[in-house]
Amino acid sequence: MATVRIVVCGDEGSGKSSLITCLVKDTFVSNRIQPVLPQITIPPTLGTPENVTTTIVDTSALPQERPNLAREIRKSNVILLVYADHYSYERVALFWLPYFRSLGVNVPVVLCANKSDLAANGTPTQIVEEEMLPVMAEFKEIDSCIRTSAREHYNVNEAFFLCQKAVTHPIAPLFDSKESVLKPAAIAALQRVFYLCDKDKDGFLNDKEMEDFQSKCFGKPLNKVDLDHIKQTISRISPNAISTSGISPRGFLLLNKLYAEKGRHETVWAVLRTFQYTDSLSLQESFLHPNFGVPDFASAELSPAGYRFFVDLFLTSDRDNDGGLSDTELASLFAPTPGIPSSWLEDAFPTCTVRNEAGHVTLQGWLAQWSMTTFTSPKTTLEYLAYLGFESSDRSNLTTTAALKLTKARKRRQRPGRTGRNVVLCHVLGASGSGKSSLLEAFLARPFSATYHPTIKPRVAVNTVELPGGRQCYLILNELGELEPAILENKSKLLSQCDVVAYTYDSSDPDSFSYIPAVRAKYPHLEDLPAVYVALKADLDRTTQRAESQPDHYTAQIQRMPQGPPLHTSVTWHSIQELFVTLAEAALEPATAFPRSLEEENDAKWMSYAIALGAVVCAGAAAVVIWRRATSGNAA
Repeated sequence: MATVRIVVCGDEGSGKSSLITCLVKDTFVSNRIQPVLPQITIPPTLGTPENVTTTIVDTSALPQERPNLAREIRKSNVILLVYADHYSYERVALFWLPYFRSLGVNVPVVLCANKSDLAANGTPTQIVEEEMLPVMAEFKEIDSCIRTSAREHYNVNEAFFLCQKAVTHPIAPLFDSKESVLKPAAIAALQRVFYLCDKDKDGFLNDKEMEDFQSKCFGKPLNKVDLDHIKQTISRISPNAISTSGISPRGFLLLNKLYAEKGRHETVWAVLRTFQYTDSLSLQESFLHPNFGVPDFASAELSPAGYRFFVDLFLTSDRDNDGGLSDTELASLFAPTPGIPSSWLEDAFPTCTVRNEAGHVTLQGWLAQWSMTTFTSPKTTLEYLAYLGFESSDRSNLTTTAALKLTKARKRRQRPGRTGRNVVLCHVLGASGSGKSSLLEAFLARPFSATYHPTIKPRVAVNTVELPGGRQCYLILNELGELEPAILENKSKLLSQCDVVAYTYDSSDPDSFSYIPAVRAKYPHLEDLPAVYVALKADLDRTTQRAESQPDHYTAQIQRMPQGPPLHTSVTWHSIQELFVTLAEAALEPATAFPRSLEEENDAKWMSYAIALGAVVCAGAAAVVIWRRATSGNAA
């Protein structure tokens, strides 16, 4: 906020103008002041909180000035409500505060008991308890209260400082004064802060973590004396909140509750704003969703910094060191977030990625899952990087986008060369019962089940594939289910996202293959995608297909695929892994998975003829050399 607009209200004669004049001139002006002072602007150089400009607006309570009063109140950020005697005090609750509500304004009010030098009876504490606290209990919009005297220059600066702080560091979102407790939203935000500062995830903030917290939030070190004082303060209230391991979550909340109770809520706000919270205790929109556009035909992937972050997060969250994240460990890991991403639940996480024998997500599965999420929804990954506390070490880019990178566009696929991407998507198409679901299960090293379950909702599986030469990539297999027509009809999205299509059929079912020519005829743009043809269930007896062309003739002669006949395999064979390598290589080097042109066919034939002829010539030449050597030997 660049400007704090303070509107000073109260009955005539309560000393509003005197307070403003005393603030500006730093002394009491005894001469009669004009009824309403002109608007005053105080620049931020005079020590205002949060370095804001402050505008102070004087008002009149006269009935004829009521329209102007209402207009100024509606423009205000905070109201300084001044009273000076019993009559004007009574009107605070009977007129002024109900009047503010009737205007529909929702701004904090600072209650000011002015002319304290004229108070006849009662100590300052009694006045606060008997006059101010009952009104504050009834009207929640009252942020704070203060006694002042313009004549004695008592608490004048402090009154306007409270007004500034009510806007820049509002207490209302943090603390329930009536119940003397932190509000639920503040508790949730502070618990997230605790989680992010608890680097070793042991449930306590040790001395090193507290020092880092102090440095991050306040820009200065925390010495041992101050740290011991903090611990002692917490321990006096709740001995169990401190242990040899450090400060517990309860102790951390107690510490911040003390700051709020003692009027030091600017300290709490310094913490929350360091961790990107707004005044409504939501995370900054620009922090959750930074600008990160993905051009058409390109995709997003995790950068090395992004992979390091998720590796470290896995290792610190795997508390039992069993190599997998249990449900309890996942719940703890996602505690500072809205929960497991909804897209993961739609994909039936964790069944869509790699798990160990106990059913817990492995590091390989964890990285594969985030690779898929970044590919399909980079916005989700950026959001969770923010929730989980990613911090960029790249000084040129301190946002969460440093954890992501963009790939080259998927254009000119038929040109020779590799795409250079690390994550690729394969749509698995085929007739019902062709073995698509079993293929996805085999990809995740799940045991084969002969029971047939038709796929209704789309299914995905993601895993790493080791390519020749030791390089790895992430392959996403997508079985479309009942959404297949909708997905295949969307030409632009299909060509923009999909890297390769696996056309599968059951080699033991005579009616299975006919689906492939039919779907390619129905959606001609499928010809613009790399293709791999797969004959599944090769462990069963092969049968002749009831189709215009048999699979071998269709792929090798009609489609002129470089792969030749369909790849025959079975999910029950260990060699099924070779199919996944083939799919990944087709996606990474798409030119190798498109039909050959007639010119390319002829070139290939001539090349084979040339190679064969060369072999014959070499063999003949070798025979002649051998004959000559043998002849010369006999002559000798």
